[in-house]
This record gives sequence, C-alpha cells and structure tokens, in this order.
Amino acid sequence: MSAILELFRSSGALYGGNAAFIEDLYERYLQDPESVDLAWRERFDAMRKEAANEVPHGPVRENFLRLAQESRSRARTRSIEHLEPAAAEKQYAVLSLINGYRYRGHQVADLDPITLREQRRIADLDPAYHNLDQGDMDQVFHTGSLYAPDRMPLRDILEMLEQIYCGTVGSEYMHITNTLEKRWIQKRLEGYRATPELNTQERRWLLTLLTAAEGIEQYLHQRYVGQKRFSLEGGDALIPLLDELIQRAGRKGQKEVVIGMAHRGRLNVLTNIFGKPPQDIFAEFEGRVAMDSRKMAGDVKYHMGFATDIDTPGGIVHLVLGFNPSHLEIINPVIEGSVRARQRRRRDRTGDQVLPVLIHGDAAFAGQGVVMETLQLSQTRSYATGGTVHIVINNQIGFTTSHPLDTRSTLYCTDVAKMVQAPVFHVNGDDPEAVIFVTRMALDFRNQFHKDVIIDLVCYRRLGHNEADEPAVTQPMMYQKIRQHPTPRAVYAERLIGDSVIEREEAEAMVADYRDSMEQGAVVARPVLCGLDHAHRVDWHFCRDQHWEQDVDTGVPIEQLRALAERLLAVPEGFKLHPRVAKLWDERRKMAQGDQLANWGFAENLAYASLLDAGTPVRLSGQDAGRGTFFHRHAKIHDQHSGESYTPLQHLGPNQGAFIAIDSILSEEAVLGYEYGFATAEPHALTLWEAQFGDFANGAQVVIDQFITSAETKWGLLCGLVMLLPHGLEGQGAEHSSGRLERFLQLCAEHNIQVCTPTTPAQIFHLLRRQIVRDYRKPLVVMTPKSLLRHRLAGSSLEELASGQFQPLLPEVDTIDPAEVERVVFCSGKVYYDLLEARRARGLGNVAIVRIEQLYPFPKRQFAEVIETYAHTEEIVWCQEEPQNQGAWDQIKHRFHCLIQDGKRPYYVGRPASAAPAVGHRAAHVEQHERLIDEALSGRFNPSMNRRIPPQ
Repeated sequence: MSAILELFRSSGALYGGNAAFIEDLYERYLQDPESVDLAWRERFDAMRKEAANEVPHGPVRENFLRLAQESRSRARTRSIEHLEPAAAEKQYAVLSLINGYRYRGHQVADLDPITLREQRRIADLDPAYHNLDQGDMDQVFHTGSLYAPDRMPLRDILEMLEQIYCGTVGSEYMHITNTLEKRWIQKRLEGYRATPELNTQERRWLLTLLTAAEGIEQYLHQRYVGQKRFSLEGGDALIPLLDELIQRAGRKGQKEVVIGMAHRGRLNVLTNIFGKPPQDIFAEFEGRVAMDSRKMAGDVKYHMGFATDIDTPGGIVHLVLGFNPSHLEIINPVIEGSVRARQRRRRDRTGDQVLPVLIHGDAAFAGQGVVMETLQLSQTRSYATGGTVHIVINNQIGFTTSHPLDTRSTLYCTDVAKMVQAPVFHVNGDDPEAVIFVTRMALDFRNQFHKDVIIDLVCYRRLGHNEADEPAVTQPMMYQKIRQHPTPRAVYAERLIGDSVIEREEAEAMVADYRDSMEQGAVVARPVLCGLDHAHRVDWHFCRDQHWEQDVDTGVPIEQLRALAERLLAVPEGFKLHPRVAKLWDERRKMAQGDQLANWGFAENLAYASLLDAGTPVRLSGQDAGRGTFFHRHAKIHDQHSGESYTPLQHLGPNQGAFIAIDSILSEEAVLGYEYGFATAEPHALTLWEAQFGDFANGAQVVIDQFITSAETKWGLLCGLVMLLPHGLEGQGAEHSSGRLERFLQLCAEHNIQVCTPTTPAQIFHLLRRQIVRDYRKPLVVMTPKSLLRHRLAGSSLEELASGQFQPLLPEVDTIDPAEVERVVFCSGKVYYDLLEARRARGLGNVAIVRIEQLYPFPKRQFAEVIETYAHTEEIVWCQEEPQNQGAWDQIKHRFHCLIQDGKRPYYVGRPASAAPAVGHRAAHVEQHERLIDEALSGRFNPSMNRRIPPQ
C-alpha cells in the first residue's frame, strides 16, 4: 500500500483542483477501464497491480480518496492561514455559506411538481446573511471541503451549490454524526453535481418505463370504470425507481430483493416490475379467479403478494412482494423478519445478498408508530438486515381529507428516520433523471454502510384516495393545480423531444405499443424467468393439508436428556454465577439426576436443547426472553465479575442448530411482526415470541388479526410461530393478569391456529417439540403460567419427558372410582391446581377434575371419551378463574352442548362478567377465588334452570 500512495504523492496530481477530477476519473476507471485515457489507465493499472489482492471499491480506492482529501485540506488550510484578517473573514463567510447550503438547501429545493406551497426564505442561504455582497461575487475564494476546484469565484460557487442542493434533489445528511458517511454523501452529491450521467439509450428507457406506469393506469381506468385500484398516477416515477434499484442491486451482487408496500400503486408494480401477466389482473377485476372458497377466503387484488425472477447485469435476482393488508405500515417488520430468515439461510451476515425495500405513504410514514419501532430495530444485533431502502410515495396529502398541517408536527414526513441517522433524499417526482441519481446513491450508501436510507419521492395523487373518491371536495386548490398539470410521462417526453433524444411520433408510438400489449395480455415488464430452481428456496408442501392429530412421538431417551442437561449446566471456567442462579443450577442438577421433579424452566430448556441437538434452529425473542420475566428460564446467564453473558444452548455440540435468545426492544407490534415474518420464511426453525405479560400482546393486535390468524385463509401463507403469553389471575390487579385468551379463541376457525394452556413441565416439553416434529405448521398460542413455574404440584419426572407426547386433554390423576363420581369439573390452566388442592383437603371422592390443555383445535375425541367414562354423572361443570365474558367459556361452551348427550347441560362456574380482567384489591381477589372453588366442588345447581342456585 505504501508504494501505491507514494506513486500518487510523487506525481503531484493529488494536490490542488485536480483532486475531484481524479476521483471521478478513478470512479469511471473502476466501472470501465476503457472509458479513461491510456495514460491514466496505465497509472491506475499500476496502482491495482501493486495491490493485486484488493478489488475495485476496496481499500485501495478508499485510501486514494482519503489521501486526496487530506492533501487538499492541508493545502487549503495553509492558504487561509496566511490571509489578511479582512480577507480571512470573507473566506470563512464563504465556507459558512457552503455549509449553510449543505444543512438547509433542501428547504428551498425544487421538489414539488405542482408547486403547491410557497417557498420559504432561508436566511442561511443568503450571502448577505454572511456579510457577502455583490462586490464579492467575482472574488475568488477557497472552496474548502467542497468537491470542486480549490479556488472559484463566489458567483460560480453559488451556482454550483444551487445546482447541487436546491435543484430537484433535496438532501438531508448533515444530521449524521459519522464523518465518513457524511463525506461519502458529499462526494456523491457534489462530485456529480446531483446529476446522473445517462446516455441516450438510458433516457429512452426511462420514457418507456414512465409510459408503462401511465399506460396500465389509463387502461384499467377505462376498462374497469369506478373499480378500486389505488392508482399510482402522479407518482409514476416509482416504476423507473424500482427498475433501477433492482437492476443495480443485481449488478452489485444481490440475489434477492424483498419488497413491502401498501396498496397505492401495487397493481402497477405487479404489472410493470414483477411481470405479473395482465390477464391475471384482468381476471381479478372481473371476479374470474380460480379458488376453492371452502379452503380459502381470498383477498382483494391490491393486497396480494407475488414472486418472480428477473435477469440483471449481475445475474438473476429473485423478487418478492409481501402480502399486505390495508393496515399500511404493518408490513414493515414482517418484511424485515422475512429478510433476516433469508439472509440466515444464505449465511449472509452483512446483508449483501438479500435487500429489503419498504415503500411507504407520506402520512402513514409520519403517523404510524410501527414505522418508528421498525427503524429502532434496524441497527440492533438480532434484528439488523444490513440496511433497508425506504421509498416514500409522498402525495403531499395523506388521506384525501387531511390538511397538511394536521398530518404531522414535523417539517417533513420523513423526519422520524433521522433518529437512526438515516440520510434522506427528497426528489421531485417529475424529474425521473434526478430520481435515478438518487436511487443509485441511496442503494450504494446502503451497501457501503449497511444502514437504512430514505428516498422521499415528492409527487402528487391525480385521483382520490380510491377511484370512487372525489378529492376536490376537501382539497379544491390542490386539485385545480393537478388537473392543469401534465403527467410525468408527458413532462419527460417534452424534455426528451426538446433535447432531440426522441421524436414526438416515437413517444406517441410508445403509448400505442403499450396499449396493444395490454390488449393482448402480454407480460410488459422486463423478461421474467420461469422454472428456475433456487438452492435457497423453501418448500412448504410437506406440511400442507395435514391434520393436527398426527400421531408423533415427541419423547427423548432419558440418557440423552441427562447428557443435554449436563451440557446445559456447564459454565466456562471461572464463570461466577449469581447466588440465586447458582441455587437454581443446583436444583437443575438434582432434576437431571432424577432426585427432584423437573420444573417448567428446566423442561423448556431441555425441549430447546433436544431440538437444537437434532439440528433445528431455535429463535426466541421478547423483552426479557433470555432470563425470563419470572426468573425461570435462564437461557442466558451473566458472569457476576465481568458482566459477560454466556448462553449454554449455543454450546451443545459442533453440529447443533443455531440458538439465539433475544432481549428485544420495548416493542410488541414491530417485534412480533418481525418474528412472524421470520417464521413465514423458515418452516424448519422453531421461532418463538414471548410477551413479558400476556396482555402485552394487546400492543400487537394488528399483527395477530391481520397476519397470524388469517394469513393462511387469505393468502395461503403458512407459519409455525409460537407465542408465549404469561396468563393467570394472581391477585395482582387488572393489568398483567390475563393473556386475553378469549380474543384468540374468538379468532379460531378453519384450524387456523392452535391455542393451548399446558399445566405441567412435561406438557410444555412435548408441546414445543411437537411444533417441529410434526409435519404441521400453524401458529401456536400458549397461555404460559406464572405461579405454576415453581408450584410444588406442577412438576414432571424425566420419564414423562422421555416418553409419550403432548396430551390435548389430561384426565383425572387421583385414584377415584368413576362409578362414585357425581360431578365432573372441566377446567384449564392454573385453576386446576387450586381445585385439586381444595378437593384433596376436603376429601371429596365424588368429584373428578379434567384439564383441557388444548382449547383449539378442540380435542373432541378425547372429550367424548371422558364423557363416556362418566356417562352416569348428571353434573358437568366448566370452571375458570377469568370473568364469565372472558376466558374460554363463551368460545367453547358450544363444544360441551354438542358433545354432552342425554339432555345434560354444562354449568358455568367462575367470576361474574366484568369490564376489567381482574379486581384490584387482593382481599376481593381472594374472596372471589374461594367462592368459585367452593362452587365448582360443592355448589348446588338447578337442572331445570341450567344455573347455580344462589346461596340463601
């Protein structure tokens, strides 16, 4: 390296105004050596030869640029230091003016195609503000760190700054604290004058893409009058933006691009980027979609996803468009999770092979909290995906009736992204060439620094929120301007005609040719590659059309369990456990030896260990997932001397599956969405999300409703995600008592999810293993216990882990003669142990207690067998600790009515209906609980009225 640097030092070429020229020349050389003069090519070849092991855009180039910058900076500093005081003051004023443009030039940039709002006057950009006047305009000044000749007249400096920072690109990057990132952006903006170098062929292709973007909308508008399609018109530049992004990503070596977007412009993107056949879209408009309504509910056409393969200069790129409901930004974390799973499958640790792209609306980006939550995930260790390219389709209106002053409190809709120091590039949607420049710069920044970057495509919406909406009712001034404004295609066509790039007849022929393609139903995107076999493709067919009652053995031999336990309890030499953890470790050793029953935490860790040992990856996340909210898991332990963490589940053996326990950010919606996305892309990993308390799932209800419980019936998407929700009324008040079991049961239909309430360590062991061992992938919702984690009766032997499988229903465990039973109490969860202890204390031999451990799919066969066992019994009781309008009763009582014969009716015992999940006072809780236990075991019932007789 030193020889290379010396070569350029000795040449003297790096000094003075030549530096920026040489940097641009070297950039061109890296892309195409034949594009530079022979003398320079030989010099660059010599530099490359001296560093044969280095590659273009590698350390050689970076050191070359750094040397150039340092040499220019030293020369300029020396020159300024020798100026007279008055001249030095003027010189520093010029440098301050340059900085002002970098900071605030975007505020007066030409970004709005319809010039809706009056331009603001920014004092920092006025030379007079810096004590510079007309007499200084022809004075030559040093340009400082500006990528320009060392010395320029002030007039030329201002002209250059106006072009770079106040043209159709407005750049925000000075908020970034990383100097290398800022300098990189400055070089790209100032070195290229914020203008792309496009040849005639590329400019004609741009017009072709704009013609396609406009053509599909006009064709659908005329053919399907009044039908919703959420037109892209006004934001047409999104199509060339995506085309350039994908082609450049392929050129840079990326293999997959995964895109998330809401409904605005979705049909346009599917047609012109993904190559979805137009006749398929027409069929959706006409209701001719072939679908078995008995198996799938389907969804509207502008929510549907798609996947295809596109050829690029760097090879084939697999494109994926995620399915997305109308909850707009909720797709963000789902895409990120899917990308992380794809990257893991490719062993792509830096995100160089799989690129996430998120397309937003302006009001949604500013207004929906999941955007902020997803951005916060972007640089964390277990959620980073190597940076995301965000594209905001900025219609400047949000929903039709919104006034701009009511859509946000920030200057720009993109300001939330500054919290992660992402650069923001605003660009005028009517200048497609500027859009291409920004796209290239954004992708290159992402790939260089592996950080998020924002493209704010400032445009307008020619029609209303949907095609039946009349926007002028609430936005009369905006829509007067829009109706008078030519389309983006028309604007650019006139520009190319004026530049003699194309004849008017050719531009008109493009429109006719596209319409002809639409009429023929031909694919109008770049050629789509069909029938490709991807090495990293995931096949879900193995688990389709499977029944939940597969007979699988989930036991693990005792000797293997003990060997796994030994590895789980091993810690590095000198590792200092916390005293409480050390005590827990001692207890687990006794459990492994069979001297003590296994508790919940031990059995759960053994379940993970057994899966990992077989090569299955396990991903567990939550706000306290490593330790466990209730101090029970300790999958991750901490050295009390050094503070270093150690994860035993990562040290089971050389061929084990990958394990990660993530203590996530304080988010439910984004994190659960992320884990859902991960699970949809990885059927052979156990993916779990644990709520700190069960009701924390409230914050992620959109993910639960729109994805977890309904994605299969809407879109055919399968997923094996596990949700662990601590649940149980412990007298701690309304908050954190209930995991809202009733909500999940209300969402159950068509075997869409599994809802379980295991009550023993063996049950959770087999349940978690069943999720992977079976060829069955459905989301699993587990109401996990709190007090039962260490309950003296809630223990399991190693033999129970070693044999058998998860039992959807657990029958009576005590030795009670079925013939003597007069009452059968069915229950679920923690209340079972309260009933069991009370019955034993009272010596009742006429009451059987049965646990339903899987509430959905309901274990009809097992339930019927219990009913048959106690066929002579008149009193069938359902007992729950939750209020009557909550818990399981209202959602499962029809099962009882259907399966109990001979005119018998079940009786409900539990708390009365309540607006809150639990009372706030401990005394009231105890009183309620004692009453329901007493009623379940000994209460009197009136068979004719099907209700309990109240006490006298």
